[in-house]
Amino acid sequence: MKKNIFLYLFVFAALIALYMIVNSGKMERINLNEISKLRTEVEQLKDSVKNSQLKLLDMQYFSLENNDDALAYLDHLELENPTRYIEDKLLETNEKKGDNPLIPYEGMNSDFKINKIKVLNHRWIVADFSDGQYWGDLIIKYELKDDLGIDFTLVDHLLYSRSN
Repeated sequence: MKKNIFLYLFVFAALIALYMIVNSGKMERINLNEISKLRTEVEQLKDSVKNSQLKLLDMQYFSLENNDDALAYLDHLELENPTRYIEDKLLETNEKKGDNPLIPYEGMNSDFKINKIKVLNHRWIVADFSDGQYWGDLIIKYELKDDLGIDFTLVDHLLYSRSN
């Protein structure tokens, strides 16, 4: 009787070992497939990040922050952040009652005000304006003086037609 119990235990242990061996092989294949999928996904994400970085660099090409020659031109003024200073001065023109004086249109829905600003270099700005319903773009020439005053001159403008 004792002999049969040991035989049954041995057979039972052998079946458990066989099950674990077969199951571990399946698990290994499943894990290798998952690892392969994750590696592919990581490579795609790396490519996506690289493409995004290239697009960002391309978008930043025309900006004062990345134009060393333009920054050198403004270097004698010792401004910590010249782009922010110029944007703030341009936004101050919005504070006047009524339409912004740089915008050559009368607001139809309300007053036209400058919304977004892109300082291209040490001379030019591209700006977006709107009255809440109508919008347009401006190209502005500016001159930053030694006393930190700025003269803004409108070069060109565009008011988009509204299509509903």
